[in-house]
Amino acid sequence: MQKEILTIRNLKTSFHTQDGTARAIDGLDFSVNHREIVGVVGESGCGKSVTALSIMRLVPNPPGEIESGEIYFEGEDLLRLSENEMRKIRGNKISMVFQEPMVYLNPVLTVGDQISEPIRLHQGLSRTQALDRVIELLRSVEIPSPEERIRNYPHQMSGGMRQRTMIAMAISCHPKLLIADEPTTALDVTIQLQILNVMRKLRDDLGTTIILITHNLGIVAEMVDKVIVMYAGKVVEDSPVKDLFEKPYHPYTTGLLKSIPRLDQKRRRLHIIPGNVPNILNLPDGCVFNDRCEQRLKRCLSEHPPLFEIGAQRFCRCWLYS
Repeated sequence: MQKEILTIRNLKTSFHTQDGTARAIDGLDFSVNHREIVGVVGESGCGKSVTALSIMRLVPNPPGEIESGEIYFEGEDLLRLSENEMRKIRGNKISMVFQEPMVYLNPVLTVGDQISEPIRLHQGLSRTQALDRVIELLRSVEIPSPEERIRNYPHQMSGGMRQRTMIAMAISCHPKLLIADEPTTALDVTIQLQILNVMRKLRDDLGTTIILITHNLGIVAEMVDKVIVMYAGKVVEDSPVKDLFEKPYHPYTTGLLKSIPRLDQKRRRLHIIPGNVPNILNLPDGCVFNDRCEQRLKRCLSEHPPLFEIGAQRFCRCWLYS
């Protein structure tokens, strides 16, 4: 049996606003095994990024708050750690690649200084030793002429290079778990492939476990071992990637897969899921997907479905499988 490195149980994360409390994560449950690449997918606003920030304990407070739940990393509940204890894990054992490099890279520091900071903090190396390590890291993420690039500022690099710089920073201390939040957004197809190859190499060569947050189902099919489908802050399907693409169970997952453009469609109209993701300040009664579902039952309008186990390593939150 594979060993679990991360287990999330009944996680609830909310944001307090003038209009009320919005529960962005509502009873989240899933696990990640050692050396596994897990894809977290869903429409914008379903809670993917908040899940990542909750694992890292970076939810801004106020207005955000992790209300309850458990996040076990290597058997230790991260939510019970002090902030000082969490700092020793964050950037060291667990790292994150953020969605927009220009937001998270400091414009007035060279990339060499920014990547070397966690190395010096967590590994106690001198500045010269840390910069030597940065050159190795930039080379490992396929940035050309790394000896020169360490003196560059973020604005002197292309979008793909900045994203690879973020990956280099994230893996600088050889983390056991890497969380990548939309790492290929706004990059052209060639650069996307390079970024994904770098991440796959991390898993194969260093044994890094990866959580890949994305809305691109093509990337999911190519990259991941297991898929977590989220909707309105809940897991609605949890499945090995091959099984999910061969036979999706949840109506929402089916709708997402039907929405993928196909070459054989030619002039056919793209499939769309009717309606929109519900406002988390005003969720519908019963199943959160009931107002968009073409297969809804009477009980879907009033009862919240649990996460049913419906096969080997397959789970689905739908009354159709009760």
